[in-house]
Amino acid sequence: MAATGCSKNATNVKEFLLVGLHILPELKQFFFVIFLMIYVLTLAGNSLIVVTVSASDHLRSPMFFLMSNFSFLEIWYATSTAPSMLSCILADGSSISYAGCLMQFYFFTCFATIECFLLTVMAYNRYTAICFPLHYTTLMDRKQCLKLASIAWAGGFTLPLVTLILLCRLKFSGEKLINHFFCEFAPLLKATYSDTSFLEVYVFFIYFVILLVPFILIVMSYAYIMSAIFKISSATGRHKAFSTCSSQLTVVSAYFGPLIAIYATPTSESSRNLSKGLSVLYSAITPLLNPIIYTLRNREIREAWRKPFHKTP
Repeated sequence: MAATGCSKNATNVKEFLLVGLHILPELKQFFFVIFLMIYVLTLAGNSLIVVTVSASDHLRSPMFFLMSNFSFLEIWYATSTAPSMLSCILADGSSISYAGCLMQFYFFTCFATIECFLLTVMAYNRYTAICFPLHYTTLMDRKQCLKLASIAWAGGFTLPLVTLILLCRLKFSGEKLINHFFCEFAPLLKATYSDTSFLEVYVFFIYFVILLVPFILIVMSYAYIMSAIFKISSATGRHKAFSTCSSQLTVVSAYFGPLIAIYATPTSESSRNLSKGLSVLYSAITPLLNPIIYTLRNREIREAWRKPFHKTP
């Protein structure tokens, strides 16, 4: 991996010190337990969706295939930052090796990128299902669904590679503090004495591709979807279509909202605590809410869970 080549540059730093969340000492055990429970419930909830979709013969539609992909992603997305956050809370900060920091940045960025792409594919799936119902099985058959999901995963692991390589070329020295609970891009730049102007311009372009383009496509998709829903003559049909879309819109808002707020806010000292708070929201809270939102609003998932308890002898 690229991080192994980082040791060849002129940097002398061997590890970074993560500052953490600035929690009052008397409350750190409480918050440790809370965030540990959030992490465990995130793993359990998303794993349950993956297992349910995989085991049920009735959940074979593209929507459930994408939902399973999304839940599987959320497991790794939360895992990329949760252990680091828990360590920072318990020990009032945490150290992380130079290579480990860059790898954490890379994998977190990969999973965040895949999430943006998968949410776009899920919006396209709803768009074709509601706006082109007669052609839906052709536009989103199993092969096409697998293709789009594969592109999302491949693109997610590929796009951040150049950023990682450019980070590896930065020079660090001494004991470096990162004012965050994980190795995020902006705090990492604060720890270097290299010229980062090219990297910042490049990352701005990449974030536009990764974040804003999917968000714009999702908004456009749901604008067409809402227009099509209001044209449905049946009240029952409108309610069913809107119920499915509203859960996905909630997930999109909970994920893109904090991300856009972070990158639209100037990186000043006063905004760092706000940035860390928003990071907690999209890296820890949102992965927990996603399985709750989908299962509470999805009748097929709930029925798949009830079936083992209603089998006749």
